Amino acid sequence: MEQKQTIKMSSHDMSLSDQAVGCVMMALTKGMAEQCDITDVLRGLKMRMTEEGLFVLNPPLLKVKFDDMANITPGLVLDEE
Repeated sequence: MEQKQTIKMSSHDMSLSDQAVGCVMMALTKGMAEQCDITDVLRGLKMRMTEEGLFVLNPPLLKVKFDDMANITPGLVLDEE
């Protein structure tokens, strides 16, 4: 016999803060740059509700070598001073 999983739903609506939207965009960029699945990155995000919306406590980091920046960003001029 198959058991059904019950999920309790809250009537409290939530939205993403601008910071959280930026974190999702960073995760997408990271996935494209590293050619990897971002599912685990998104699942691992820790969030807290604020007045502005959901805030990500551990945003993903995208590491890029300085020399590679000009290659992946068309039109970018790097000033090495």
